[in-house]
Amino acid sequence: MKSPLVPIGAIAAVALAVTGCAGSGAGSDGGAAKIEFQTNLGATDPILDALTELTEKYEADHPDVDIELVPSTDTYEADIKVRLASGDVPDIWATHGWSLLRYSEFLEPLQNQPWAKDFNPALAPAMKNDAGEFFALPIDTDVAGIVYNQTVLETAGIDPASLTDWASFTEALPTLDAAGVIPISSSGKDNWFAGNVADFMASGGFTDDQLDGFLDGEFDKNGYAALLDHVAGWQAAGYFNPDYSSATMDDLGRALAEGTTAFVMVQNYLVTTALGFDPAVKLGYMPIPSDVGSPFLVGGEGRAFGVAKDSEHKEQALDYLAFLAEPENLSVLASEVGGIPGLTNATSDLGGLQSSYDQFVASGNYPLMPYFDRVYLPNGMWDTMVSTTDSVITGQGTVDQAVDQMATDFDSLFEQ
Repeated sequence: MKSPLVPIGAIAAVALAVTGCAGSGAGSDGGAAKIEFQTNLGATDPILDALTELTEKYEADHPDVDIELVPSTDTYEADIKVRLASGDVPDIWATHGWSLLRYSEFLEPLQNQPWAKDFNPALAPAMKNDAGEFFALPIDTDVAGIVYNQTVLETAGIDPASLTDWASFTEALPTLDAAGVIPISSSGKDNWFAGNVADFMASGGFTDDQLDGFLDGEFDKNGYAALLDHVAGWQAAGYFNPDYSSATMDDLGRALAEGTTAFVMVQNYLVTTALGFDPAVKLGYMPIPSDVGSPFLVGGEGRAFGVAKDSEHKEQALDYLAFLAEPENLSVLASEVGGIPGLTNATSDLGGLQSSYDQFVASGNYPLMPYFDRVYLPNGMWDTMVSTTDSVITGQGTVDQAVDQMATDFDSLFEQ
């Protein structure tokens, strides 16, 4: 500052002006309140298009608010972790399954918001604490399994309900391969797909005693190796897509739509991508096989958005969140991901996935397991799960090497 001697009257006038701006909901510079929204949505994700349209509608009615929708990066989780630690907190961010266990101390509690009465009770175990507080607007209730091309399986004579353990699943793959269909597709470019492979398998791949061991700080190397042995076997047999290293989410959606692949271990939003290539394609999702129990589905908190409790524009951010929570708007967003809405007063067009929902979810015959990494691995393990599984899929690393790296990082992070 060139001149530190400012008259007291001038300071009071400036303070009054600033207070007036804050009270009016404008930005500190008197212009629009600029709200940073870290979406964790890929640039080509259909839900981002829908969110953009809704945001533009909101901004048209609220010219004093400017909302920046930031697409995801491959390092989203690590980036958010660093920003929270440094105090550089986004106004709104996607909590990717961690609104309660990881982010709640940074987020505004939402149980008293006008739309909170419609919170889907199925999400309570994953999103509410003992005091009944929750910290993010749930867009959808995440229920996932293995996505498959129904026509491909029917032509090959494969009933997905019969693939109850990994032996029966693996036995079906040569039939698909012989028919010229890629049995399993994943993505090394959008590399979180590789993490999904291990995470899906592990979610129902351990006994209760083994799971208790993880919670006590004991990484079960033998149990985890048994799961990756299956992945290594599929790799050795050539059952993964040859373009794995360069394939993107769009490529996988196209492969499902064109019937050139059978299975993808991914949440149901990939179905929306596939339908963009062929609206008539018949797709479904099946329970994940298990060698230690019954087949299962995975799920919990899906796409959910929270507001920073210390945001300079918290009032505007909460108002925008309430706009997204309006039944017609939330229904649009939930339908884009093919998911069950996170609020009970919204609806979702499940389209071609309705039969899978009726058979595997509504029937109540298959348990819904939480994502393994969210409950049984310490914070920071996701990137290790991605990289180690990727090394097995590409054949650049062995199962033993992958397991050793997982165990080493588990021990280090658990101590923290």
